[in-house]
Amino acid sequence: MLSYQHLYHAGNPADVHKHAILAWMLDRLCQKPKPLSYIETHAGRGLYDLSAAEALKTGEAAAGITRMLGRFATDHPFRQVVERVRAAHGDTAYPGSPVIAAEMLRDGDRIHVAELHPQEHEALRDAMRGRGAVWASEGVKVHKADGFELAQSICPPEPRRGLMLIDPSFEVKADYDTIPKFMSQINRAWNVGIIALWYPILKDARHKGMVRAIETAGLPKVLKSEVSFPPVRPGHGMVGSGMIVVNAPFGLDDEVKRLAGIIRG
Repeated sequence: MLSYQHLYHAGNPADVHKHAILAWMLDRLCQKPKPLSYIETHAGRGLYDLSAAEALKTGEAAAGITRMLGRFATDHPFRQVVERVRAAHGDTAYPGSPVIAAEMLRDGDRIHVAELHPQEHEALRDAMRGRGAVWASEGVKVHKADGFELAQSICPPEPRRGLMLIDPSFEVKADYDTIPKFMSQINRAWNVGIIALWYPILKDARHKGMVRAIETAGLPKVLKSEVSFPPVRPGHGMVGSGMIVVNAPFGLDDEVKRLAGIIRG
């Protein structure tokens, strides 16, 4: 959706939920000395300034990362990557998922991130340029492309081990119907890949049919994490955040329980 810009929402409670799970999974994957691929279908700009006018207009980060970062253990991979990015870019910097991946991945790993919005794509290229060992080894590709089409074109990736994050804005209502089929297609092409989907929990609970379709599709090792929280501002329709993971890594079930406690406070 070319009108969507995540800067208005960066660092909110849903971002904390999504990015903490992502960082934990990437940390787990990186513990083995085998290369991996990271694919992201809807990358955004990668790096956000929470003091920007757009972020201040909504104030959503105040209910999210500003309030919650100190609740994470100092050795949690999410807290570590946020603090590393802030040491480089200032105390109001917030890393999106592409930057989290680039900060955590290693020489020999591969990153494919897609963003179709022209301005967001240019900002994403700038955010990823020169970042981390994976860039130094020419392992980062920033695609101006439809993320669903890109993912289908490169799966199975090389290296075959790895993770895909699907993180659309859901402003296209058809996504709720097409994503379960897309995840099944990706799993058939890349049966060893971890596939993680983030989705908003809105007051009308429109996510439930999509989640039910994923849970009953016969996909392997499906884990669902949902957390609820008050609307971050008056009139806001999002009352929670969901992540559903296919081929969920061992230990993720315990991690999401701990994370729910952090977010709910």
